[in-house]
Amino acid sequence: MKPSNGPCGCPRVLLFPLPYQGHINPMLRLAAALHARGFAITVVHTETRAPDRRKLPVEYELVTIRDGVPPELAESDDVVPFVLALNRSCAAPFREYLAGARVACVVADVDWFAPLAAARDLGVKALPLMTSSAAKFRVYLAFPILEEKGYLPIRESNLDTEVKELPPLLVRDLHHEKDTTRYHAYADLLSHMVAGVRQSSGLILNTLDAIEGTDIANIYRDISLPVFAIGPLHILSPSVDSSLLLQDRSCLEWLDAQPPGSVIYASLGSLMSIDVHELTEMAWGLAGSKHPFLWVVRQGLVHGCEFSEVSNELQEEIRDRGRIVSWAPQQEVLKHPAMGAFLTHCGWNSTLESILEGVPMICRPLGGDQLCNARYVCEVWKVGIRVVEVENQLTRGDVQVAIERLMGQNEGEEVRERMIDLRDAAAKCTSKGESTDVSLQRLVDFIVST
Repeated sequence: MKPSNGPCGCPRVLLFPLPYQGHINPMLRLAAALHARGFAITVVHTETRAPDRRKLPVEYELVTIRDGVPPELAESDDVVPFVLALNRSCAAPFREYLAGARVACVVADVDWFAPLAAARDLGVKALPLMTSSAAKFRVYLAFPILEEKGYLPIRESNLDTEVKELPPLLVRDLHHEKDTTRYHAYADLLSHMVAGVRQSSGLILNTLDAIEGTDIANIYRDISLPVFAIGPLHILSPSVDSSLLLQDRSCLEWLDAQPPGSVIYASLGSLMSIDVHELTEMAWGLAGSKHPFLWVVRQGLVHGCEFSEVSNELQEEIRDRGRIVSWAPQQEVLKHPAMGAFLTHCGWNSTLESILEGVPMICRPLGGDQLCNARYVCEVWKVGIRVVEVENQLTRGDVQVAIERLMGQNEGEEVRERMIDLRDAAAKCTSKGESTDVSLQRLVDFIVST
């Protein structure tokens, strides 16, 4: 099947997300935003974790390409080898498909360096989408300098060293990887990724001026290409059911019965995993807080366990005060009046959703971009409280203290006030004629320009 221009000759945009939940969501939101502005949409996806065609708008074309990645690699939490393998295996089938297509522009996840190169070779505009923060992309850009200056690889002795080139980050916020082989694989991926961006037509960022204006400006100055900061994408466009996990919507009825601003929502995202000790301590910490809580305990949350369960003793302790689900409709949960705080891993999608709903955060970053995001949440915007550093074991006492601080009257009240201010500033960016709206129109004009 070869995509053509859409109805009335509408230009067609091809979008290629990385097959992870946190990458699929913003890409499909971008597809919806572009479709609403007159573009025909083709979504290209790997066979691995391909979306259900029935859940996509009928006007979209969905094309799956073979990826040939072993299932055991796709199912592991070892992201870097998986992404490198995908780039090797998908470059040829993607090029073959694109060569026979009529497309105005390719928008691919920033990790798709090989398909982006194929688009450039075929003379098609290529725009990478960065689904993490602008601050994290600056880390990618600076990686060689960080190595040259001795910040990386990290050492126990320099964890709290300030990274003068990237304030307010500390070394501990950069990249936690002690295994030499895995570290070099990550550095190799970043090298390909950044080189691909520098050779592309521009860069799309899922962020906004109100929270990352300085980082956006620094990226533009560094890469000397058009930069389109069009976030938060989950606000700009209608919802598309792109969840790879089955949502338990009954939790919304449970929230209806809770007092306003009383509930702790706890979710560590769709990818990262923890050990049994952390699961147990988090469970008793939530229970011991004496606040009502909604806790997402998804399949695969605990290392090496397909299913994660809490003890009968804990179930008895929480009774009607806590609700445990395998997955939740997060945006609706955060929007609910009962929401008081979000215990989060600080993935970028979760961070943006929390800010736009004005829900203060209790931060338990586990790795990757979460470390950088948590630093901004707690130290720059000051709209959250960190539980413990990533290298430290979590205890139930840590969880209880963080909840007490955030839900209390003194420090908690100040955090809540700052979060409301940040929410309002972020919401203003998405209004007609404001920075995000203007940037999205610039992107539309750029795509159709010759």
